[in-house]
Parts: sequence; structure tokens; C-alpha cells
Amino acid sequence: MFDRRMRSDLLPGSLVAETDFNLCFVRAARTAFSWSVPVRFERFMSLRYLWGAEGREQGRSFLRFIIYVAVGGVTLGVAALLLALAIVRGFSEEIEEKIVGFGAHIQVSSYVQDEPLDQGASLRRQLREMKGVADVSPVVEQPVLLRYSEDAIDGVVLLGMDRLPSYLQKRVEAGGDAVDGETRGEPGLVVGREMATRLGLAVGDRVTAFALQQGGSGTSMGGRRPRVEQFRIRGIYDTSLQDIDDVYVFSSTAVARQLGSLAAPSVSRFNVTVSDPSRIDSLAARIENRFGFPVSARTVYQQYAGLFAWVDLQQSIIPLVIGVIVIVAAFNIVGTLLMLILEKTREIGILKGLGTSGRTLKRLFLVLGGLIGVVGTSLGAALALTFALLQQQFGLVSLPAEAYYMTTAPIGLNPLDFLLVAVVTVFLCGAAAYIPARVAARVEPVKAIRFE
Repeated sequence: MFDRRMRSDLLPGSLVAETDFNLCFVRAARTAFSWSVPVRFERFMSLRYLWGAEGREQGRSFLRFIIYVAVGGVTLGVAALLLALAIVRGFSEEIEEKIVGFGAHIQVSSYVQDEPLDQGASLRRQLREMKGVADVSPVVEQPVLLRYSEDAIDGVVLLGMDRLPSYLQKRVEAGGDAVDGETRGEPGLVVGREMATRLGLAVGDRVTAFALQQGGSGTSMGGRRPRVEQFRIRGIYDTSLQDIDDVYVFSSTAVARQLGSLAAPSVSRFNVTVSDPSRIDSLAARIENRFGFPVSARTVYQQYAGLFAWVDLQQSIIPLVIGVIVIVAAFNIVGTLLMLILEKTREIGILKGLGTSGRTLKRLFLVLGGLIGVVGTSLGAALALTFALLQQQFGLVSLPAEAYYMTTAPIGLNPLDFLLVAVVTVFLCGAAAYIPARVAARVEPVKAIRFE
């Protein structure tokens, strides 16, 4: 079937020399079926077109360049989409870690504003006994005026706790993280970096706190002299969340009670940490049902609804916008394959003249589109993974903390993102190849061989 005599019968004499290479290649392709590990003809031809396609006349390498551009487009689209997903996921995880680390999963307080929970010890014990509760930490909250000098005065919220939250302990940049004990006979205070910078504070400095309200009353001081306490700065923390670093200072529970005129069992609220974060809402509802009025249980997502809404907006919009790049890159394959068919019309005609069916040619170009997708996706995933690991290690991309609540772009890697993007991209590339594949399948052998 592939001998030279039959070829001469099929082709005009002027085209015999031009098609020697094509027929030899077809013979080699057909021979591939006899290998111990069978290689399909479509796969063999598509690999040849992918890596070694050349035009017929001047600029023979231009066709190969176009195919490389198609692969590069898929590569960049996949890399951009995976990086966008990783960064958005990283934002979500980082923001959630900061907020939960500062305020725990659930805050149990009174429905009445500024009213303390009087039965603090009993309520804490009952909360600890509830299923799903991992930890319960008492908090005494007291608004105060903090004065360092005549020009350095600011209103802050003093939080009295048994210990600094574990997340903040890791973010202490200077000094220590202990909130109990005294330094030079004065209780210690841990402040945020934003506040320390604005007031000019350093570890060891003395500051004075003036309590603005009487604990438990919810009313102004009514002419009474404010309670005053002097502190020593024991530590400075930095979360890059301005709403936290610029507002909250930490000391011991006893000192906060003294400033707020609260009896020993009373607390402003309890910070409840749950063992299964997916059950936060149900546990909050169980707490309110069990204790009733005036106990209120609010989740961290309710407390900081605006911040989490901003994160959710990023998660829904950014991947969608970046995903358009992948769709455009996939459908660029249509133009690439149509150009390939145009350049290889004679070769396609020869294949059909030698008995290759239209269905086989259709599969050939579908496989070629899939190969472009597979190669582009693999390169894009490798590129995205490399950049993500470098960003995690070295923080190459920096961000303004006042706008993004962190100093470097966060990365959250998830294997499911890579798998989903790979499957969708290869499918789109294969689907984009369907139209060129139908065009190739309908080529008429005689007209194609005489095509100029």
C-alpha cells in the first residue's frame, strides 16, 4: 500500500519529489503499530506536529512558532489562575488566622451593652463542659485613655486576660508576651506596633491609664474622679491589622477589673475556642439556647462581618477574572490548528488518499489540541508552584499593610486547585480543537493534493 508505484499512480509527477518525506513518514507511522508497546497513529502524528511542524515555503519555522505561542498562552493562563487562587486562598487563611487568633471562634457576652457577666466562674465551668469546646478564656474589657506625655495621649481598649492569645504571642516583636506580674512595682502592658509608633513607646517606658467608665454601669463617670493606673510597656506586637494594633492593649485580668471596678468573679466576656471550626454556628446557637438571656454568643464571622465579606468578594471575583485568560488561551488553539491545517493540506490529502479515514484525522487534531493543553497545563502548574514556593520562602511580592492587612502576598497551596484547573484546561483545549478537527476530516484528497 505504501510502495512507490502506488504513490506515482496517485500523485502528479511534479509532486512526487515533494511528497517523499511525507510518505516515508506515513510508512514510519504505520510501522509504529507493530511495536511491542503499541503507539496510536493519531498520537504519533500529533506529537510530530506539536514539536516539529514546519510551513511549506519561506518562514518554515513560523508555524512551529505559532504552536509554541499556543502552548505558551495556556502556560501563562494556567500559571496566572493558579497563582490567583493560591493568593486569594492565602488571604482568606491569613485573615481568618489573625481574627480567630485575636478573638477566638465565639465571644460569649451580655446582650446589654457594657454589662458584665456576674457569674463568671460558674459560666466558665459550664462552657468548658459543653461538647465541642476546646478552651474558654475570660476577658475584662475596659476603655481607657493612655497617656505617655503631654502630646502623646490616645483612647484605647484595655483587655485584661490570663494570658496573651497564642496568635499574638507569636507576633510579639519586642519585649515579652506575659501580661501578669509587675515590672518595677508597676503592672505590665503589651501594646500594638501602630500605637507604639504613634505615641513613641518602647519596651520599658511608663504610661498612665485613665479609666473612662465605671464597670458594669454603662454610664459616664458622673463627676467622679477616674481610676488611674501606671503601667510599664512589657511587649510590642504586630499583626498588620490596623484595627487591632492601633486599638487594643493587653494587661492582666486583675488590673483590668480594678480599673473597671468589677468584682472578682465578673468578666466582660469569654473567648471560646472550638475543636471543630466547621461547627462554630451550631455551637454558638447551643450556647444561647442553654443559658438564655442575657447571654449572647457571637461568632468571629459575625463580629468581623465586613472584613470577611471583603475576603469573600476576592475569592469570588479574582479567580473568575483571571480564569478568562485560560479560556482565551484555550480558544486560541482554534486559530493555531486551522493555520496548521492550511499549511498541511497536501499532507492531509495524501493521508486520506492512502486510506486514512476522516474519523482518524478528526481524532488526530483532537489529540493535538489535548496535547497542547496537557503540555501548557504542566508547564503552567510547574511555573505557579515554583513562584508560590519562592514567595512563601522569601516574600518576593510585598504589600502595603494599611490596605491589605499584611506585608507580603500570602500563599495558600491546595492540591485540589491544581487538579481542578488542570482538568478544566485540558477539557477546554480539547473542545477548542473540535472545529479544526471537523475541517480536517472533510478535506477532499484530490483537491488537497493539488492545493497551492
